[in-house]
Amino acid sequence: MKASAKWEKEFALRFEKRFDELKWLYCEVYNNDIGAFYWLCNSLYDFYHKRDAALKKLDREREKTPFWYSTNSLVGMMLYVDNFADNLKGLKAKIDYIKESGVNYLHLMPLLKSPKDRSDGGYAVADFRRVQPELGTMKDLEALTAECHDNGISVCLDFVMNHTSEDHAWAKAARAGDEEARKRYFFFDNWDVPFEFERTVPQVFPTTAPGNFTQLENGDIVMTTFYPYQWDLNYGNCVVFNDMVGNMLSLCNRGIDVIRLDAVPYIWKELGTNCRNLPTVHKLVRMMRMIAEIVCPSVLLLGEVVMEPSKVAPYFGTPEKPECHMLYNVTTMASTWHTVATKDVRLLNRQMEQLAVLPKDYVFLNYLRCHDDIGWGLDYDYLSGFGMSEIPHKRFLNDYFTGKFEGSVSRGELYNDDESLGDARLCGTTASLCGLETAIEENDPTRLEKAIDCDLMLHAYMLTQSGIPVIYSGDEVAQLNDYRYHDDPDKAADSRYLHRGKFDWKKAENRKNMKTAEGRIYQTLLRLETIRSTNEVFTASADFGTLNTGCDHVLGIRREFQGQKLYAYFNFSDTEQTVYFDAVLFGKELLSSEEVRGLGTGLKPYGFLWILCD
Repeated sequence: MKASAKWEKEFALRFEKRFDELKWLYCEVYNNDIGAFYWLCNSLYDFYHKRDAALKKLDREREKTPFWYSTNSLVGMMLYVDNFADNLKGLKAKIDYIKESGVNYLHLMPLLKSPKDRSDGGYAVADFRRVQPELGTMKDLEALTAECHDNGISVCLDFVMNHTSEDHAWAKAARAGDEEARKRYFFFDNWDVPFEFERTVPQVFPTTAPGNFTQLENGDIVMTTFYPYQWDLNYGNCVVFNDMVGNMLSLCNRGIDVIRLDAVPYIWKELGTNCRNLPTVHKLVRMMRMIAEIVCPSVLLLGEVVMEPSKVAPYFGTPEKPECHMLYNVTTMASTWHTVATKDVRLLNRQMEQLAVLPKDYVFLNYLRCHDDIGWGLDYDYLSGFGMSEIPHKRFLNDYFTGKFEGSVSRGELYNDDESLGDARLCGTTASLCGLETAIEENDPTRLEKAIDCDLMLHAYMLTQSGIPVIYSGDEVAQLNDYRYHDDPDKAADSRYLHRGKFDWKKAENRKNMKTAEGRIYQTLLRLETIRSTNEVFTASADFGTLNTGCDHVLGIRREFQGQKLYAYFNFSDTEQTVYFDAVLFGKELLSSEEVRGLGTGLKPYGFLWILCD
């Protein structure tokens, strides 16, 4: 297929550059269905043609600087629109606060139409082309993204691609017996094949949603990897791929800059496998990357891949055939909280070493907390060398962070607590897990100081990592757990709502008052963000590694860029520690502006240092 003479030259050039590989992959996955491929190609031009002139201008600008997202200038914030500002119009009115907070990358949690009582927090989409009515309309979303762009803010949105809600039009038609609609999902009339799948496919939520299939009222059986109301899409059907690409491009044309590919490792299913990370997944993501480069090259793909960094890396693709632009650094979040509990940095140090050997053009999103729970998918083969067995250690971590362990000041709750396996996931805000909630309740000034210092140390550590730091909305003002969800029948069974509470604008009013916990955390975090953005040693292309600190309680990170060297030290202990430098350091501590000279120094409980040496 050659570019049509009716196509604009810009689109035709992008299309022709990628046509051969796109056709090859599509025909390989979809058995040479050339008619479906040509239909897809023509639809791509329709989306390009309808794309707003301002977005096309942004496409051209970012084509000239393709790694614009890998600098030290981006700081992200993740939020729920309704919790933060009621609706999209309300969020648009709060852009000044976003900018004031140093944020220029805004991740909006799921906001597309989904059933209120069966939505999994918006991850059961009933209509990919409509916003949840109480949040506004697609026009409101366009107005918000345009306002964000005018203020230098990029916008990310979740694209739930593994499944739809059972209330989606396709699912309703399938339930009614429409054969073409049924082919969009995995339908079976008996349990023979589902039982074969269950032999090799792990369960995602064995406690709250056991199994990978659901039997409907009429006896039909449908694949539901996550929850019974989320029906897995059959990407073996080219119509599903074509239509889901259209749904993605529709969001891009509303001004979304970053498409978060939710649960992307799950999208291809094969009998006799674990239905995770199969080779065809990478072919589909590669095609989506090329399609975005053709239609909307300013848009980035962010992969949600919940594995350790070394196993996540294949989702970046190769330099010749890239897939995702960015990936989540999921395991590091869990390893970080493990380190808070154990006060032993050896696992985290090992994780940093694994990240350090990856190519510098691999961009990770780093975070302390997110909308989800914390799962303890740690490297237990490594931890066993220190006497940490998986089940007892998970119990310890959960006891520690729910305040049951003697001496713990953390306050969290468990999610999907499976007593038979001794496993559970953890919920809670950063401030509450750091002990701020306990310190306030007990009116204990010593504990208050340590909680604030722990919170700030963790954020400084996040900002030191290569990639894009993302703050969970509310963390910038030390928001505590919200226990009101217990009284809401639609939320009471899901403890993740503990850290999904309404943004506390009363707390935010204290953000300039350094006599308050909110002010100290907000202002210090803002200063750290400014330091990071004005020192190129924090750029993603800097050399990155770990430091031998001589202390298992203190993590050391080294960064080097164009002659500048940063030595960063983080005390994960609640007692003062002595840190030893690799050599005599002559430099300046960036936060205090004090001169540093010597072979070592003391670090207060939960203290940290950013030492810059020329």
